[in-house]
Amino acid sequence: MVQNIDWEEFKAYRASSTIEQDNFMMLLDFLKSYYNMFSIYDIYDTLASDETAKMMLEKRNITASEGLESYLFKVI
Repeated sequence: MVQNIDWEEFKAYRASSTIEQDNFMMLLDFLKSYYNMFSIYDIYDTLASDETAKMMLEKRNITASEGLESYLFKVI
């Protein structure tokens, strides 16, 4: 299920967060909490459908949901 990312809500979420993270990890946490999104496929599809989030994926050379899953295993 692809969602449109509400960047204003994300900015508010980031401003209220007490955890120091890079924007990409913060965005993943935001998708999980704000949209109640836990499927790696849904998260990837949502990120890939948004231009700003797509740049974040490209920066990390993530081209598929499996790549996102692999990336998360590396950083967590």
